[in-house]
Amino acid sequence: MEQEHIAIVGAGQAAASLAIHLRHGGYGGALTLYGDEGHPPYQRPPLSKAYLKREWTVDRLYLRPEEFWSGLGVELKMGARVTGLDPAARTLEVEGRVVSWNRLALATGTRPRPLPPEFSGLKGVYELRSLADAERLQDEIRPGRRLLVLGGGYVGLETAAVAAKAGLTVTVVERAARILERVACAETSDAIRALHAGHGVRILEGRCVAGVEAHGGAVGAVTLDDGTRLEVDAVLVGIGVLPRDELARAAGIACDNGIEVDVHGRTSAPGIWAAGDCAAFPLAGMPTRLESVQNAVDQAECVADDMLGRPRAYAPVPWFWSDQYDMKLQIVGLNRGYDAVLRRRSERGESLWYFREGRMIAVDALNDARTYMAAKKLLEGGIVISRDEASREGFDPVARMRQPAV
Repeated sequence: MEQEHIAIVGAGQAAASLAIHLRHGGYGGALTLYGDEGHPPYQRPPLSKAYLKREWTVDRLYLRPEEFWSGLGVELKMGARVTGLDPAARTLEVEGRVVSWNRLALATGTRPRPLPPEFSGLKGVYELRSLADAERLQDEIRPGRRLLVLGGGYVGLETAAVAAKAGLTVTVVERAARILERVACAETSDAIRALHAGHGVRILEGRCVAGVEAHGGAVGAVTLDDGTRLEVDAVLVGIGVLPRDELARAAGIACDNGIEVDVHGRTSAPGIWAAGDCAAFPLAGMPTRLESVQNAVDQAECVADDMLGRPRAYAPVPWFWSDQYDMKLQIVGLNRGYDAVLRRRSERGESLWYFREGRMIAVDALNDARTYMAAKKLLEGGIVISRDEASREGFDPVARMRQPAV
């Protein structure tokens, strides 16, 4: 009898967590990870922080040493691009070869949004999604250089912080009315903007690129829509990412802002699951796609359990983080649909509490790990915190966390 084969397309955090959980859960058949990069599974968040600053070596980025995977009985096919998927025949096309599988997981992650056409083909223009991207950008992080960051999201702002501390002149241009507009309240944006201003970073909001000047095939200057002209040595384009769902779409699998899955991670095609940044799953009655380490790990483990015949619904309390200068921003919960924000200060930092219809749904903690951990426990425990309660003088989220749920 032919050995069963589970194939995982992707080699990031979700793929790695899925493979480990399958093995630890008792799966004994063949298990293969297919990744189009030449590296074993590695961490992406440090790319815009510790690795860009050259504080980490490549080996430290790896989630596990290479020998770990062979010892676990996981075959890594790195630098192997999957170009076709046939759900009916249960095959993949990999580098011109046809590979059979019994069950399949798609953990394909995301890809950067296309570069603005003005920058196409120019030297000195960078993205930051892969290890190779970070290594190319490292050479630009030198004192005296002028860096333009397009996009005021977390990756762009983290890179701006690294560059400013390294002695570069940094300008951030954000098309929206404010940085972090899509993911955070105005109060959090204000705090992060002030943090960068204190380190000499210029942030221009509500602006977009109107023209680009090139010299010898390299970017030399950028003109904004209000006429501002910026001379630059390098441009980092951090305008967001898109789910890598092309393989699934071409195979007829349902996709809408990602590969559609149910609470178990099952796609519309029998025998195929999806997890991580590429997967859109139902959360609180709404299609949700999360780009975070927490989601990659937890959803992958949920998918592995389902593959092992131990189904459970995936209903996370999401959390995220961002390190910029000496600021650690920790976020728990999803703030979508919030209608009120409460600012609370502590001895160490501050926190922004989001409410919807009077009930706390998320917290941004700025250098306030104590509040973050308490809010995380409160949300995970389903403990209702009203705006009135959180507004009271002397309210202590840690003490509240320790009280019995009402």
